[in-house]
Amino acid sequence: MNSKIEMNPNLIVRFLQKPAAEFTCSDIVRYCRENTVRFVNFHYCGWDGKLKTLGFVLNSLEHLENILQAGERVDGSSLFPFIEAGKSDLYVIPRYKTAFVNPFSEIPTVDLLCSFFDRDGNPFESSPQYILHKAHQQFRSVTGLNMETMGELEYYVIAKAEELYLTPDQKGYHESAPFNKFSDLRYEAMRLIAQCGGLIKYGHSEVGNFTQDGKIYEQNEIEFLPTDIEDAADQLVIAKWVMRQLAYRHGVTLTFAPKITVGKAGSGMHVHCRFTKDGHTATVRNGELTDEARKAIAGFMEAGTSLPAFGNPHPLSFMRLVPHQEAPTSLCWSFSNRSALVRVPLGWLSKMDMASKCNPLEREDDKDFSEKQTFEWRASDGFADTYLLMAALCCAARYGFEIPNGLEVAERTFVGLGVNIHDATNKAIQESLEQLPGSCVEAAAELAKDREIYTSRGVFSDSIVDYFIKYLTAFNDTNLRSELNEDSLLRYVESNINNG
Repeated sequence: MNSKIEMNPNLIVRFLQKPAAEFTCSDIVRYCRENTVRFVNFHYCGWDGKLKTLGFVLNSLEHLENILQAGERVDGSSLFPFIEAGKSDLYVIPRYKTAFVNPFSEIPTVDLLCSFFDRDGNPFESSPQYILHKAHQQFRSVTGLNMETMGELEYYVIAKAEELYLTPDQKGYHESAPFNKFSDLRYEAMRLIAQCGGLIKYGHSEVGNFTQDGKIYEQNEIEFLPTDIEDAADQLVIAKWVMRQLAYRHGVTLTFAPKITVGKAGSGMHVHCRFTKDGHTATVRNGELTDEARKAIAGFMEAGTSLPAFGNPHPLSFMRLVPHQEAPTSLCWSFSNRSALVRVPLGWLSKMDMASKCNPLEREDDKDFSEKQTFEWRASDGFADTYLLMAALCCAARYGFEIPNGLEVAERTFVGLGVNIHDATNKAIQESLEQLPGSCVEAAAELAKDREIYTSRGVFSDSIVDYFIKYLTAFNDTNLRSELNEDSLLRYVESNINNG
């Protein structure tokens, strides 16, 4: 049996004995026929970034083949605010590689993610999923590399407070049950996300926890494995759908809100990146970060003030991006430094065999784990549209290859290991660095300045960028961060808790 299939949690992969990337229409039909599937669901994201559903009850083999091959039409004006009602029809066509068995349906049901197409049968240019596809195509064209990413989904669970096994305020990092109250929900979410095709790395409790007004606020995190940037976006969208459904069934609130209240840890959606070529890493070479990785980081630095337009598209996002909360504020990068905008985490850069030192019965062997090395964009949060964020990061990384001084930019914005940008002793370093925007209004202004990073090579259209600028500016939040105190911020969170 193929080792990549033997323990695969996706039921369709195990049944067909082939990886999801090789699924065909006939494969999906075969699974449905031989497993008494009665329903098929199409899923797709509109402009709000949430997963939509169109359900079909199967009445014949011909009907199943028809919906899988022809798709269905939907009202684009109800999904995208910039589409006029007079010419609103779009097609949704399923991508077979995304098929999974619906983990919530009592009746056997197969679900698939879809792509949008226009009336002429061409991909809908303004679909977030297709914008990401274009961004990745252009990145490959310029660099010859494949971009892989993985997301970290941080979230709070909010429920009635308990009195037993309390964890000290803001001391929840990697806590175990019973001090971590919602580990069962997290494990169930991980299991079901994996069944739906998500590549889970691990899950754990996070720093943030507190009680207030009879409620417990507990922070957790689920982190993914690196995969093709387009697939990474798909699995994050499905993961958030799974997690919300579970929370609803458990009778608790689960939120990806980037900030809950003043002085408490916020929730980000950090994105780890790595490059591959011919199936091998192009991120590190001979124990060092490659020039390719440094150029991409330079692109992140050059686009650093406008990327929040896509990664932090809500006033709450900028409540999190403040000093001393393990959130970045300055445009810099470093190794193992959580105060930097881009962090290169500990990454097995030299050959070592710690396992044999830890386990004396193991034969000592120098092992190379450098394929695991990534670099991490730390500003974005769960309110971001996953596809548009990944597309913007892809454009920024490509830009680092296109500018002639990419390596110089990387050198100039690097800060040393152990340098806390927010420490008063490093005030001179901080003042020498460009700062992230402090509001949606400021992010919109930065996007206007940097628009060509995103519109070049036809990735984002000018009309989409203009729409984003108008959308962000309408929040009128220039002074909001200074106006909200602890109580008013908590009320503001409660009114926006289901965004993203």
